[in-house]
Order: sequence, then structure tokens, then C-alpha cells
Amino acid sequence: MVYVVARRQLGLAALLTAGAVTLSVSAAGAAQATAPQPTGVAQVLSAPATVTAPDERLKLGDKGGAVKWLQKRLKMLGYLPGKTDGRYGGTTLAAVWAFQKVNGIKPTSTIGRATWDALEAPMEPKVLVRNGESTRAEVNLTKQIMVLYVGGQVKLITHISSGSGVAYCETASWQGKTQRFCGSATTPTGNFKTTWRRSGWHRSYLGKLYNPIFFNGGIAFHGALSVPLAPASHGCVRLPMNVAEALPGLLGKGVPVHVRGRFRG
Repeated sequence: MVYVVARRQLGLAALLTAGAVTLSVSAAGAAQATAPQPTGVAQVLSAPATVTAPDERLKLGDKGGAVKWLQKRLKMLGYLPGKTDGRYGGTTLAAVWAFQKVNGIKPTSTIGRATWDALEAPMEPKVLVRNGESTRAEVNLTKQIMVLYVGGQVKLITHISSGSGVAYCETASWQGKTQRFCGSATTPTGNFKTTWRRSGWHRSYLGKLYNPIFFNGGIAFHGALSVPLAPASHGCVRLPMNVAEALPGLLGKGVPVHVRGRFRG
């Protein structure tokens, strides 16, 4: 008789203790329990480590152990949810959005069964440039995420907000005189490299950028106080503030930046 090991299945440990069943691993990687071998000697094969998520519905503003588990798990997977303090605030929400988008879940502030299940068996982000440099940044405009690879491994996955696609004309005081600036709020696709950067708040003619890292003329990765789900910038790639704090230490000069896709709201 074969017993399939399912998440939260009870009673298997007792069977193993009694020598009634033996664990085996199928070609698909699923752990199975089988009847004893004819020799009567029970052999327990090591199965892939399992992760069991809390079964608790969370909403923005919640506190407690389930939130702390969520934060630890997101951080382990390459997302930056902020402090592991058990408080579900805006910084953790941005990491949740990024995770949900990578895993094909409609971004929401509510943590329900679909998100918990994905946290148990997460998907990897789609690779945009198969033969790219081992250290590179990939901006997925369709999903509104950025993935940083370092040494061929995923180092960071973050929610972003790119160019809104709306034409603009704005009047600003720049270089000692009032000027009018017009353009198209787009984040161009293509292959670029990181160039110059500034620490802290940097003032441009279209607003303030936090810790900007430029990669295409005046277009940069930068922190912003508002990083909504929909594209909203003048063309830059907005990042959550805590991600913008960490990124300069991870992303050097001359690193390839690949921008692909198109947002379809």
C-alpha cells in the first residue's frame, strides 16, 4: 500500500516509528511512504525539507508571530520586507507585492491561502536575459519588478514603479531660473549599464530622488516615498525606500541593466 505524504498529514510519524512504512522519494521529488521491504528492515530515505506556513489570514496593520514568519520567509527568498518585527506595514507590503507578482498572484495587501501556499513552494522570477552577465539587473516592466543577480544567483527581488507612459509638461525652478520641461514618462526598454550615482536625496528638475543609481541618461533606480502598483514615474524606476538604502551596496558601476516588457494594467 502506498501512502502519499501531503502537507499537514497526520499519523505518518507513528507509522514510521512502528516500522510499518518506509519513506521514498519519487522522480518528481514527492515523498511517498511504502510498505516494508521483504527483508523486514525499514529504511528511511531523506526527503526534501518541507516548509509549513501559518494558516492565518493577515491584513495590513496586523502584528504577531505569523507576520514575523512572513518577514523571515520573504527575506530568505531574496525580498526585502524591512525589519523582522512582526508588524505588517508598508515596507513589508511592498515585498509581499513583489512576491505575489513573481508567483502569479494578483497583488493585494491581504495574505490568504494562495500566498501562504506560494511561500511554501515559491516560484523563481522569470529570467529575462538567458545569456546575460552573471551580475546584472533585470527590470520587468510587465510585472513591475526588478531582479538583481550577483554571481549568477538571485540576490534581490523588489517591487518597482516605472514610467507612467503619460506625456507631461512641468514648470520648475532649475539652475537659477524658471523653466518648462516636457516629455514622455516612459522607461525605455533595452540594454544599459549603471553609471553615476548620488547618496541621499538628489534634486532633479522633475523632483527628488533618493540614492539614485543612473543607468540610461537621466533615468535611474531611486527610492521614493510613493511606489504604487501602477507605473507612476517620469521614467525612472522607483524603489521602496528600504530597497534604495540597500541597493548601492549591491549594485556597482558598469553593471548591465536589462529592461524588458510592457505594463498592461
